[in-house]
Amino acid sequence: MRKILFGLLSLCIVQYTTAQVIIKRPPPVKPPLNGGKTGKDSLVTPTLDSTVNDIKDNMMDNIPSISLSDNDLADASTQNISSVLTAGRDPFFSAASFNFSPARFRVRGYDNDLNITYMNGIPMDNLDNGFTPFGLWGGLNDVMRNRDLTIGLKPSTFAFGDLGSSTSIDARASKERKQTQLGYAFSNRNYDHRFSFYHGTGISKKGWAFVVAGSFRGADQGYAPGTYFNGYSYFFGVDKRIGQKMLLSLVAFGAPTENGRQAPAVKEMQDLTNDKFYNPNWGFQHGKARNAHVGKTNQPVIILTQDYRFNNKTNLITAVGLSFGDRSSSNLDWYNAADPRPDYYRYLPSYQTDAINREAVTQAMKNDVNLRQLNWDRFFDVNRGSKETVQNVNGIAGNNVTGLRSRYVVFDNVTNTTRINFNSVFNTQIGSHIELSAGLQYQSQMNNYYKKLTDLLGGQFFADFNQFAERDFPSNINAVQNDLNKPNRLIRVGDTYGFNYNITINKAQTWTQAVFKYRKLDFFVAAELSNTQFWREGFMRNGLFPDNSFGKSTVYNFNNVAIKGGATYKFNGRHYLYLNAAHLTRAPFFDNVFISPRVRNDVQNKVTNETIQSIEGGYILNSPKIKGRMSGYFTRFKDQMNVITFFNDQYNNFTNYALNGIDKVHFGAELGAEIKLIRNVTVNAAAAIGRYYYNSRQTAMVTNNNSTEVIVPQETVYVENYRVGSTPQEAYTLGVQYRSPKFWFVGINANYFDQMWLEFNPVRRTQLAVDGLPKDGTQRNEILAQERLAGQATVDFFGGYSYKIPKSWGFKKNTFFVINVGISNLLNNKNIVTGGFEQLRFDFDLKNANKFPPKYFYSFGLNYFASATIRF
Repeated sequence: MRKILFGLLSLCIVQYTTAQVIIKRPPPVKPPLNGGKTGKDSLVTPTLDSTVNDIKDNMMDNIPSISLSDNDLADASTQNISSVLTAGRDPFFSAASFNFSPARFRVRGYDNDLNITYMNGIPMDNLDNGFTPFGLWGGLNDVMRNRDLTIGLKPSTFAFGDLGSSTSIDARASKERKQTQLGYAFSNRNYDHRFSFYHGTGISKKGWAFVVAGSFRGADQGYAPGTYFNGYSYFFGVDKRIGQKMLLSLVAFGAPTENGRQAPAVKEMQDLTNDKFYNPNWGFQHGKARNAHVGKTNQPVIILTQDYRFNNKTNLITAVGLSFGDRSSSNLDWYNAADPRPDYYRYLPSYQTDAINREAVTQAMKNDVNLRQLNWDRFFDVNRGSKETVQNVNGIAGNNVTGLRSRYVVFDNVTNTTRINFNSVFNTQIGSHIELSAGLQYQSQMNNYYKKLTDLLGGQFFADFNQFAERDFPSNINAVQNDLNKPNRLIRVGDTYGFNYNITINKAQTWTQAVFKYRKLDFFVAAELSNTQFWREGFMRNGLFPDNSFGKSTVYNFNNVAIKGGATYKFNGRHYLYLNAAHLTRAPFFDNVFISPRVRNDVQNKVTNETIQSIEGGYILNSPKIKGRMSGYFTRFKDQMNVITFFNDQYNNFTNYALNGIDKVHFGAELGAEIKLIRNVTVNAAAAIGRYYYNSRQTAMVTNNNSTEVIVPQETVYVENYRVGSTPQEAYTLGVQYRSPKFWFVGINANYFDQMWLEFNPVRRTQLAVDGLPKDGTQRNEILAQERLAGQATVDFFGGYSYKIPKSWGFKKNTFFVINVGISNLLNNKNIVTGGFEQLRFDFDLKNANKFPPKYFYSFGLNYFASATIRF
């Protein structure tokens, strides 16, 4: 595979050395504000390129579908050589988005919070974690096709940008296709069936444009046992052109979904059930499968955008956005009862020290599904036999209640979000060489986190008590209360209990950018200033932290600066060399600052900004027969933070592990090429070769969830040179595609992934974890070693056909029937571990690293997606 890719690179170099002709580039023509023609001439006729993009958009919601025109590749002796289009189709990024995604590949190993997404001028990334919530517009591919993509540190016209990628989705009604579309898709992935519709009017002579779209996606049984999916989506957009200079746009959309989820599992249970996709989250209730971990999301989004064009060189886009609603995840809760999880370590055969008992447990679990899965019927039986009296309910003396007190219940962890955005971006061209961009942005997000009881499972009430505090402080009647303001409270379906607090995050930023374009050289500089502040406000006075849980916390304030710049040398209109660099600071996310925000206001003892330095450079080839990019990058992260909470066997309690001083290095090379071998036959290849590792000894502050005491003020975590997990650090693909002039196409790709590492447990990399063990002993090495996952290969196939239906059949003129088929993992490789982690629990007594073995996620085996669409 590597030899083939280096051969393709050599071909690119030969193409450069033989390039002699400079093609004249016509001057750019700006489209009118209405987006082009109206009436019959504005109908969109599907091309083979659009059909190929359809299948990729259907299979992966976030695939760039932008291509380069011949004009984009030209230059002239009397004019500037054309610049590299940052929105151009990048062969490597296309491969990373599509072919590499089943292995959970992350470009350059970056976390998802280093990729930003805008829609109609509004930033869509969550302020609480930096992630883009793509699920908010899931199933709306048909209105999300217009995208401007900037990769890496290159300049963009809509934002300062981020390290990984910056994407702007233009979903305004006047920019959508004038078309009606009905579609159906069948799959064996997270959902089985998808029904979709789309209707766009284009812009009328009176300046109005409308678009409406929607879909349903559903499966009673997903790919993994016990999973299911029900998702609806809707989109409405209206535009009004006011004069020749202003366009007002309003969109409203949402995607309410509900899905039963899969959990990672230990290898022992996967082997025992002979199923790599064993899912401990479900079991039978009265003979019907029920999942305990159900995710629900319903967060509508409304965006109002004004596009004001002063002239052909200057415009101002201003947008305001509002999103609101809930996302939740259910789970089991229990009080003074046995752990209900079927894969709890004490229930597994490996927990038995006697061989006879071990075999007996093995056979019992193989023969009884209620031992392998959740036993819902038993939960009901236990609750119906748990009659009990709770005294002094609601803190009222003598107010005693007798009834069936549930031992097992189902609850939702709910996050109710309200988010307001404002963004304004100004772009202008000064003369023929300078382009200026500037922006002003304000975002405010308030998350309300709370726990809501949803099912008593046959009981009559639940009690709002802290059972760990009851165990640790049996004589302290206040310590057991989750809310001292409402002591001894009985909980029924729909009630909030356990915790209830707000996190408010405000962020203001301004940025400016200057791009200079000359005949042989382009260069740019950009800078951004931002301020982030957040605080916690508790609505329960926790019995363990009565003075530090209720009310508003300290407001934490962070000022940040980011600068970047770069240059591109243009040999001609086909060959480019570029070099970009950036230095920036970022505010930490709140959940990496607050130690235990559910119950108190305490924070890490060292709260600081993160610092990032990055440099990238490479060679780009844009020729009629070869499009390619070869690049290298180096990024250093300094002073990151993290907080993890887990049950610590050493202290027999839930422990907060507050980590700081996390430094990382990511460096590597990327290669992508698309080569037209012969007419209608294209070869594509891509390679990512990186190394991502931690380059510092981290520091941990250890506290118990049930105490204000700091157990360990400062503990060194020895993880220097450990690898960043949960993404392949090497990925390769090689494929060929045939596009027939008869409007059908087929393609096949072979992919290979390597250098995959399991996420490690920092607790095992401390002095305490290996105390008393020989320095070169096997047991010590087992504790400290990081597991490297086996390299894996897959093969993918995709194809499609577009047919223009004759008008004589009774259809409208320009009616098309389009079929797309995609098959991933054609060889049905079920051994691909796409993620996993070492359990955070550790056996400090015997120092047995296998007592709490790792948990794994596996990639789907052979899976497919087939769709049929009619457009008119």
